Amino acid sequence: MTDLALILIGSLLVNNFVLAQFLGLCPFMGVTRDYETALAMGFATAFVLTLSASLSHLAYHGLLVPLGLTYLNIIVFIVIIASAVQLTELFLRSVSPLLHTALGIYLPLITTNCAVLGVALTSLAQSLSFLETVVFSIGAALGFTLVLVLFAAMRERLDGAGVPASFRGAPITLVSAGIMSLAFMGFSGFAD
Repeated sequence: MTDLALILIGSLLVNNFVLAQFLGLCPFMGVTRDYETALAMGFATAFVLTLSASLSHLAYHGLLVPLGLTYLNIIVFIVIIASAVQLTELFLRSVSPLLHTALGIYLPLITTNCAVLGVALTSLAQSLSFLETVVFSIGAALGFTLVLVLFAAMRERLDGAGVPASFRGAPITLVSAGIMSLAFMGFSGFAD
């Protein structure tokens, strides 16, 4: 049980895929203009990330290893991720068309979000069991969502702040992301 808690905290805070490993920066910069959209994108990505990492683990150990086709792991993982994204997109379109429209192009781009593939490959490289992979992917998904929401709140606050003209837009966004990354580095050693 302690190992699972360490895996969860490690993937959530210590080795956050956005701020420590710099994966998933496209939605991090693109969707964090307002809080609601960032939260929705975080939840959509969290669902896809957890589902695809779990299914990738099962496909790798249940299909690719027994058949001796482990060299096809990236191709199979991408197909699984694309399928999970399509399911998520169909669900959002039917349940909340307004949210589907607000997420726009970023929803299908979850397929190419390197954090989603990175979680599946990292859990494979660390030789995690199925339960550990699920916990690892949940922690990574929650960490991704946490970072999106925090950064969106920070950007909304910066929009109302008196930022000098030369720092408005992309410069203050990148400086803020760097400071946020430094803040998350404070968690290193926490899960040791």
